[in-house]
Amino acid sequence: MGTGPLAGLKVVELAGLAPAPFACTVLADLGADVVRVDRARPGFDVLTFPNDPLTRGRRWIGVDVKSPAGLDLVLRLADTADVLVEGFRPGVAERMGLGPDALLARNPRLVYGRITGWGQDGPLAPAAGHDINYIAIAGALDPIGQAGHKPTVPLNLLGDFGGGGLMLAMGVLAAVIERQSSGKGQVVDASMVEGAALLTTSLHGLKNLGLWNNPRGENLLDGGAPFYDTYETADGKHVAVGAIEARFFGELVKVLGLDPAEVPDHMNPENWPALRDLLTRTIKTRTRDEWAKLAEGTDSCLSPVLTPDEATAHPHNVARGTFVEIGGERQPAPAPKFSRTAPGVPTAPSAARADTTEVLAELGLSAAEIDRLRADAVIA
Repeated sequence: MGTGPLAGLKVVELAGLAPAPFACTVLADLGADVVRVDRARPGFDVLTFPNDPLTRGRRWIGVDVKSPAGLDLVLRLADTADVLVEGFRPGVAERMGLGPDALLARNPRLVYGRITGWGQDGPLAPAAGHDINYIAIAGALDPIGQAGHKPTVPLNLLGDFGGGGLMLAMGVLAAVIERQSSGKGQVVDASMVEGAALLTTSLHGLKNLGLWNNPRGENLLDGGAPFYDTYETADGKHVAVGAIEARFFGELVKVLGLDPAEVPDHMNPENWPALRDLLTRTIKTRTRDEWAKLAEGTDSCLSPVLTPDEATAHPHNVARGTFVEIGGERQPAPAPKFSRTAPGVPTAPSAARADTTEVLAELGLSAAEIDRLRADAVIA
């Protein structure tokens, strides 16, 4: 049993790709008891690799759900669960015999969370796609990038993780809270298109106000403003500057050692080319870490651009415990923090399918039954 605000919540995860495992990692990090159901026999598998952070903090079993006996085991797991999560294309879970109608008929309190790119219905629902396709349709990809250049791919953070897995986890928890009053479960249909679109809410607000009408890379928060951009330093690294407000911009001018009388009004777009040239030349005169040291203790909104490895050692992240060591490797810690029900450090990922015997024993199967199922290749 985990510790944290979700301790006692029982989750069944049908193994899949990035967004569904990430949702279950968030739930497991916060204390949920997550059982990952995978295939009974390993093979070439792009879904798994040793110490994958997206499989930490849960138990892992292998079941052949195509066999009647294996399907029955997963149904029995779902009967005892609070939540089931799957990330298959529409109709796949139903064809497996694990769709929401079948499971909710057996366990009316079950929250059935499902994540797809396009959603369970609509013209594109049956089509293949990946993060980049979903954020493109959501209108979240086009605004990202430099002026005069093609859109920049923001890793797979907006679709798979921010608009996908994190949104699914939030939806599942909302349904769990609602169940406390209704006593009933329901289906949570999370779409990465809709999640990524939701992440652009503020952008639509700015556009509606006429404050975001320029082409890509020429607006306030997309690198168009010289006081909200990244700059190369003397050592070929970079700093991030986000000095929007007048007071913070004034602090930046001091840190950079500039004469305020020679710095143009930063909020006048007509001055942006000259201001960008000034900041570019000035910041190029020192190394990244020299600028970071000069900015310490100020409100200049100047920060070093760190690699993921460097981020684990930054003093602020160390003080806050932003990263933890799991299985001998540094990984992001559970978030957010809680004053009374703090989650512990997640356990390292189990070896693939290593918890099958333990989980099935908890379902009430005898050692002889488990041995027979293994001999029949129903379980790992």
